Amino acid sequence: MKGKEPTREELLSFSSGIQMDSSAENTTPVSTEELQEKVRLAAESLISRQVEEGYWVEPLEADVTITSEYILLQYLLGRERDEFFRRAAPFILESQGEDGGWPLYHGGPAEISATVKAYLALKLLGYDADHPAMQRARALVLERGGAINVNVFTRITLALFGQYDWKGVPALPPEMILLPRWFPLSIYTVSYWSRTVIVPLLFIYHYKPLLELPPEKGVQELFITPMSEVRVHYAWDKHWVSWKNLFFVLDRILQAWNRHPPSFLRRKALKKAMEWMIPRLKGEGGLGAIYPAMANSVLALRLEGYAMDHPLVRRAIQSIDDLVFDLGEQQSVQPCHSPIWDTALALGALYEAGLDEGAPFVSRALDWFCRKEVRTVGDWSVRVPGVEAGGWAFQFENDYYPDIDDTSVVLMDFAKWVPEMGAYRDVFRRAIEWTLSMQGTDGGWGAFDKDNDFLFLNNIPFADHGALLDPSTSDVTGRVTELLGILGYDARTPVVRRALRFLRKEQEENGSWYGRWGVNYIYGTWSVVSALKAVGEDMSAPYVQKAMQFLFSRQNPDGGWGESCYSYFRKDTAGEGVSTSSQTAWALIALIHGGHVRHPAVSKGIDFLLSRQQADGKWLEQEYTGTGFPKVFYLRYNMYRDYFSLWALSLYRNVLLDGQSRVERLARRWKGNPYPVRSRFLA
Repeated sequence: MKGKEPTREELLSFSSGIQMDSSAENTTPVSTEELQEKVRLAAESLISRQVEEGYWVEPLEADVTITSEYILLQYLLGRERDEFFRRAAPFILESQGEDGGWPLYHGGPAEISATVKAYLALKLLGYDADHPAMQRARALVLERGGAINVNVFTRITLALFGQYDWKGVPALPPEMILLPRWFPLSIYTVSYWSRTVIVPLLFIYHYKPLLELPPEKGVQELFITPMSEVRVHYAWDKHWVSWKNLFFVLDRILQAWNRHPPSFLRRKALKKAMEWMIPRLKGEGGLGAIYPAMANSVLALRLEGYAMDHPLVRRAIQSIDDLVFDLGEQQSVQPCHSPIWDTALALGALYEAGLDEGAPFVSRALDWFCRKEVRTVGDWSVRVPGVEAGGWAFQFENDYYPDIDDTSVVLMDFAKWVPEMGAYRDVFRRAIEWTLSMQGTDGGWGAFDKDNDFLFLNNIPFADHGALLDPSTSDVTGRVTELLGILGYDARTPVVRRALRFLRKEQEENGSWYGRWGVNYIYGTWSVVSALKAVGEDMSAPYVQKAMQFLFSRQNPDGGWGESCYSYFRKDTAGEGVSTSSQTAWALIALIHGGHVRHPAVSKGIDFLLSRQQADGKWLEQEYTGTGFPKVFYLRYNMYRDYFSLWALSLYRNVLLDGQSRVERLARRWKGNPYPVRSRFLA
C-alpha cells in the first residue's frame, strides 16, 4: 500500500509543536535556521510515508541468498514464476562482486555459500556455465576449495537438488522433537529462529527429497572433491575432551541411527512435529514469519501429503510470495517484514522532533499497535510460565514469538505520546509485565526467550553459523533499561540494578558495547548510553566517558561515523568504515546523551547529516547497518537512515537550545514517583 500525504492539520501541528529558544547562545557553526528547516523537511517526509492503517514499513533488504533460495523453492514446488525469474536474474547478476563472488553485505568480500546458491539459482534460470559471470563465480569457489566448504544450510540446499550427498550433512533426527522441554538438546533450548527452522527440517531429513537435475543444470563443476567422496567435514578440536569433539562423536552415532530408526518411534516423532507446526502456521505470517522457516514449512507439508491447493499450503506459499518486492525494474525477496520496528522508531523520532501529541498520525499508529498486540501464549512461556501474554512481534503477524526489543520501543512510544495511557492502559500493563518477566538470571534480556544461553550447543555440527541461541545482549538490555528510565525508575529499583550490573560486565575493553542486532559497536554503544542517560547514571563516570572516547576516536574525516559488518570478524576494526547516516546518528545521540552537545566533533557530525539530506527530506545509504546473524546475515533497513537522522538532528537542537531532550522533560514528571507498574518482576 502507498503512503499518504500529511494533512494540513498534521503539518500545522508540526509547526506549532516545536518551540525554539531563540535566546540560547549557539556556539556551534550550525545554523539554527538551517537545522530547523532540515528537521521540518525530514519530519514531513516521514509523516507522508505512513500507511493509512497507521504503520510505517519499507523493504528489508539482504544479500542475494534469500532471492536465490526463493528461486530454488519455486523449482522444488514446480511453480511457474516466469515474471519474477525474469526480473530477479538481473538483481543477482548486478549484485556480483568484483572478486567474482557474492558478498553478505554491500562492499563486502565474497562469501562462498552465498556464491554457490546464487550460482545454482542462475543455472536453473538458464545461465550456462560459460557465461562470464558464472566463470568468475566458479573460479572463486574453486579457489576456496570448492563447494564442499559451504555451510550446513547450503549443503542441505544442494542435497535437495542431488548436488550433494546427504551423508555429507550433519544428522538431525526427527526423534529430537520427543525430548522433554528441560533436556539440553530439546527444541526449546535453542532460539526461536532455530526452532522454527529445525522442526520442518525434520521432515526433510526423514524423506530426503530429491529433485534430480540434468547435468547442464547442476553445479558439479564447483567441486574439487567428487561427490562420492563427500563426508561430514569435521574440524576436530585440538583438545581431546571438548564439547565440539563430543558433538562430532554424537553426530556419527545419530547418522547411524538415522539409517535404521525404529519405525514406531519415527512415526510418533513426525506426528508430534506436525502437531507442533500447524498451530504456528495460523494467520498470514507463516511459520515464525521468517523466510527460511516459512520455506521449510511448505516443503514439510508437501512431504506429508498436503496438496498444493490445501488451505495450509496455499496460505504458507502466499506468506512467502508477500516477501517479494520491487527494485525498479528488478525484483528481490526480503527475509521478513519489519512494520512494528519501523513504526515504533519512526514515532520515537517524530516525538523528539517536537510534533504535537494530538496529531492524527499518532493515534493512527498507537491504535494500530493495539490491533497488533500479541495475545497468544507462545514458546516463551516454557521458561516463563503463568505470565499473561502481551507485547509485540517484529512482523505484521508472529503471535508465538513476540520480542523484547520491539515491545520495549513500542512501550516507549506509549509512554511518550500518552503518558497517562488512558484507553491504552491495559495494553501497556500486559506488555510491560511480560517484558519484565523475561529478564534473564544474568540481569540482561535476550530477544525472544529467557535464559536461552546454553552456549555449548553452538558446537554441534548443525550450528556452524554460530547463531543457534538467543542469550542476553547489551542492545536489547539497553532498550528495556531505557524504557524503565523513561518511566521514572532508576538504579534503586532491583530490576534496573541487575540490568546495569549486566551492562557494566559486557562493556568492551575499548569502552564500547557489542551490537547483536545492529552493526555493531556503534549500535551497541548507542543502545547502552541511551539507557544509562534514561535511568540517571552519572554521565561523567569513567566507564561512560570511556564509551565517549571510543566514539570520538572513530569519527571519520568527513565528520560522520561508519562501521563495516567486518567488525564481527575482527574486533580491532570496531567503529571503522565508510560514514553512513544511520551510524552517524547513533554516535551523535550517544555523544549528546554523554554531555558533549557543544563538542566540535558533534558539530561536524551534525554538518555531515545536514549535508547528506536530499531535497525530499530523505537520506541515501547503501551500506548494511542491520544484523540478522553476526558473520552470517546482514540487513539494510531502508528507513534507518531517515528516522535515526531525524532523531539525532532533533535531539541536538533540543539539548543545544533547551538544555534537555523532549524525553527528559517528559521523564521529570515521574522523577521520585515512577509510573505505577504493579509487577512482582520489578523486585
